[in-house]
Amino acid sequence: MTDRSKIVVIDDELEMRRFLKHSFDPAETEFFEADNGVEGLRVVARTNPDVVLLDLGLPDMDGIEVAKQLREWSQVPIIVLSARGREKDKIEALDAGADDYLTKPFGVGELLARIRVTLRHVSRVKGAIVEPVFEVGDLKVDLPKRRVLVNDVEVHLTPIEFKLLAMLIRHAGMVLTHRQLLIEVWGPAYSDETHYLRVYMGQLRHKLESEPARPKYITTEPGVGYRLLTE
Repeated sequence: MTDRSKIVVIDDELEMRRFLKHSFDPAETEFFEADNGVEGLRVVARTNPDVVLLDLGLPDMDGIEVAKQLREWSQVPIIVLSARGREKDKIEALDAGADDYLTKPFGVGELLARIRVTLRHVSRVKGAIVEPVFEVGDLKVDLPKRRVLVNDVEVHLTPIEFKLLAMLIRHAGMVLTHRQLLIEVWGPAYSDETHYLRVYMGQLRHKLESEPARPKYITTEPGVGYRLLTE
């Protein structure tokens, strides 16, 4: 992160706010904080940050509600940092508008990596820039030409497999829930048909991964969804 990125932390634990504040270089980051949801919303409105780090267990309102209210007027990236590790909580947060989710405790390195990915993603969206060719490891995808190569060998994908892969690429590095993928690829009527997704993701992995049982490109967020790794 450069040019003084602005980060807002909304967390009622003073120790966590201190920990996060000391995790960032003050020469590169402006750090703002709030210990409750109402104040957090005010701080975001006042500072127009690059990223919001949001706890779910706030004293005045649930973090899910904070995310929903933020999404009514802002597209600021939201990364949830919460002790709640249940699949249900992760799905609810992501469906409410969060961009990513880290379960406490977490390492500083992982947090900073997630922030970098989130900022890259938002930068692409804001500029309406979609890189025509996506590359990671031995995987190369030419989106306009709908060509997929693994180790320079072309791989044939079905239309649905390609659509799934293209959506993962558009959100590379981010978690996409089962529901988000199903609605985007199959339509709203299929939002609960998770078996469709399992079948097609399995097919996609067999075509793209050298070891489908140990994928290095498309990873599973258990019970939540999938993430396309960028490095």
